[in-house]
Amino acid sequence: MKKILLLSALLIFACSSDSEGNPCVYEPTLSTEAVTDITEASATLNGIIVIVSENCDVPNNAEQGFVYSTEIQPTLADIQVNVNGTNISTTIEGLTPNTTYYVRAFLTNNLGEFYGNEVSFSTEEEPTTGGCDVDEAGTVIGQDGNIYDYLCYGGQVWTVDNAEMVTYRDGTPIPQVTDLSEWTKQSTGAWAYYNNDPTKPRLYNWYAVAGIHDTDPNTSNKEFAPEGWHVPSDAEWTTLEEQLIANGYNYDESTTGNKLAKTIASNTGWNSSTNEGAPGNDQSLNNSSDFNAFPEGYRLNNGSFLNEGFYAIFWSSTENSTDNAWGRDLGNNFSYLNRSSYYGKQNGFSVRFVRD
Repeated sequence: MKKILLLSALLIFACSSDSEGNPCVYEPTLSTEAVTDITEASATLNGIIVIVSENCDVPNNAEQGFVYSTEIQPTLADIQVNVNGTNISTTIEGLTPNTTYYVRAFLTNNLGEFYGNEVSFSTEEEPTTGGCDVDEAGTVIGQDGNIYDYLCYGGQVWTVDNAEMVTYRDGTPIPQVTDLSEWTKQSTGAWAYYNNDPTKPRLYNWYAVAGIHDTDPNTSNKEFAPEGWHVPSDAEWTTLEEQLIANGYNYDESTTGNKLAKTIASNTGWNSSTNEGAPGNDQSLNNSSDFNAFPEGYRLNNGSFLNEGFYAIFWSSTENSTDNAWGRDLGNNFSYLNRSSYYGKQNGFSVRFVRD
């Protein structure tokens, strides 16, 4: 920010005098001070206006305050903000992000227009909450110490590893449920290894995703995702799909229709398929987006485990009804990323995260 020294104007007017014939001296001193509290769309302007008058009456001020513009040396022909007093200050809003503005204190009366020194300031860049640079990549550490890689997809930041935590964000445990009959009874968060095999990935019911940790309806839900992240909504999944399609990530590089299965599927683990564009057909061509959806299979609401190598299914945070929620699935034989609202909340699926 640039701050210019005080500008003073000493004006002697012969238009009037006192009873002894002394000339009228009118001295307005205008100082534009440093601009404070600058955001992407607002800033606080500060200044001092002092008037000294000798041998004559102080003229009536028509207006005083600040003028500002994106061009140097702003005048009353630019944007004007009236502020009364000596130590003047006002907050202006509706500014353009990442833009340089010029401001001056001003005073106008029947003797003319008077301006203080010019001060410039630049608004901040527009916040990029949830956004990302096209090549942004990194890692986030979950509440259990697990490390998740993430990538940028069209302004969204997604983890490209599946959830592996065993506690909610505040440290409250998420129960592991191995027994089939117990799994069917769950109306609160639970997880299990596929086939109850600790060498396999973890699967979660939707109640865990939603942070429903007890049966008391008056208890607040927990946060499942790490700090600064959340489980993607159905709409956020759709945004990801649209971004990938628009950028030619369909297996045939077209930009219409949903043919995303190969581009987001891992290049290992899939049962073979002869269907064009399917993840099981020439797996070496999978995963051009690095999303790395692995066919971990799933746990049904009856507690049984099915379709490892055939399916990858992911929860969204969006429920469809009391019993069902939205999600996405990939099959080894299909070329598209499927959207469904009929996943029962007691099913065990994989989970990804999106940055807030």
